[in-house]
Amino acid sequence: MMLPAPTIRVQSEDFDLQAEVDLLTKGKPGIGAIVTFSGLCRDEGGTLSALELEHYPGMAEMEITRIAEMAITRFNLRGLTAIHRYGKIAAGENIVLVIAAAPHRQAAFDGASFVMDFLKTAAPFWKKEHGRDGASGDWVEAKHADDAARDKWK
Repeated sequence: MMLPAPTIRVQSEDFDLQAEVDLLTKGKPGIGAIVTFSGLCRDEGGTLSALELEHYPGMAEMEITRIAEMAITRFNLRGLTAIHRYGKIAAGENIVLVIAAAPHRQAAFDGASFVMDFLKTAAPFWKKEHGRDGASGDWVEAKHADDAARDKWK
């Protein structure tokens, strides 16, 4: 059986989770499980108004595609969608969506988790915090916990 190509988008516009699930699953046999992960911009205890996300156009899509293809192969997924937003994103708004479709639930869970763990550490995105007080904060540093989450898959 030929493995499916992932759907990868890097965009400033918001996304509709249900519409994306419908696009991924419609008319595809063999899907017994769908796992979705939607990451939102946190307000960090009321101190953050927005995150500003920048990316390296072309390279971001290429890296997410590479990660998604690894997940499809490793977990025998029947479909995978990964959407990552850029620009200024207000607290509470969507930032990222990963949908993994598989014959069984564990493969779908593992596929979605694998993509997020690698996306957080390998895709070329940069985040800058914007405070509720109007102050523009620093660029967010990478977290060791994200590296540890990724490394569990090796």
